[in-house]
Amino acid sequence: MDIIISNTSGVPIYEQIEEQIKSQIMTGELVAGDAIPSMRVLAKDLKISVITTKRAYEDLERDGFIESVVGKGSFIKGVSSEIMKENMLYAIEEGLEKAVDKALLGKVSLEEMTEMLNVIYLDKSR
Repeated sequence: MDIIISNTSGVPIYEQIEEQIKSQIMTGELVAGDAIPSMRVLAKDLKISVITTKRAYEDLERDGFIESVVGKGSFIKGVSSEIMKENMLYAIEEGLEKAVDKALLGKVSLEEMTEMLNVIYLDKSR
């Protein structure tokens, strides 16, 4: 499992961990039953606080992506593609709400927002 942390992204580290694990599940790199590093091991590898990895793992477990077994570790949980897509849609909606709030403050039109979204989407999907 590869996790790369960016200190300049503006996204909290625990969210970066969550999103990268979710992404690896979505792409099939991680599958149901795969063990993931313990919170302590991941924290040591990434040179971050155990509290940060604990938060990421708790959120992933709450959202049904992993399950933790006391004394054995944490494992990828079998997640249906429908549930994964629903989780992604929810996260996208949250991000878009923040973007719209900023657009309204900056008097950016819906057309300008749509154009930006199209450009970003096309650029990232290549």
